[in-house]
Amino acid sequence: MVYIRTASQTFNCLVGLVRAFKTHVSKSMSARQKLETQLAENNIVKEELDLLNSSNIVYKLIGPVLVKQDVDEAKATVAKRLEYINGEIQRYESVLKEMEKKSEQHREVLTSLQQEFQKAQGLAAGKV
Repeated sequence: MVYIRTASQTFNCLVGLVRAFKTHVSKSMSARQKLETQLAENNIVKEELDLLNSSNIVYKLIGPVLVKQDVDEAKATVAKRLEYINGEIQRYESVLKEMEKKSEQHREVLTSLQQEFQKAQGLAAGKV
């Protein structure tokens, strides 16, 4: 009977862990989707800036004020932003892959533990 109680506690702990993993995966996927949106927006800005030449005037919004900015400086800023966003997307992809592996491992342990728990319950019922 002690074995059944211990297995049940372990099983409940693992179920909680899997739920926490699912929540973390969901948050990570949401953050990755935001990054994808930002990437698309910044690619559009880059395309627009590529249409300009150095004689054009570009303004940058800083708070409530529009400040004149050099076209080359604006292009460099957008390029750096795109580089950063791409790096973050790759980081989230690797985190999600790692979490998927761990989640699969937890599911396997959960399944085997559930089978052991059912066997133990069957043996306990047979003794009674």
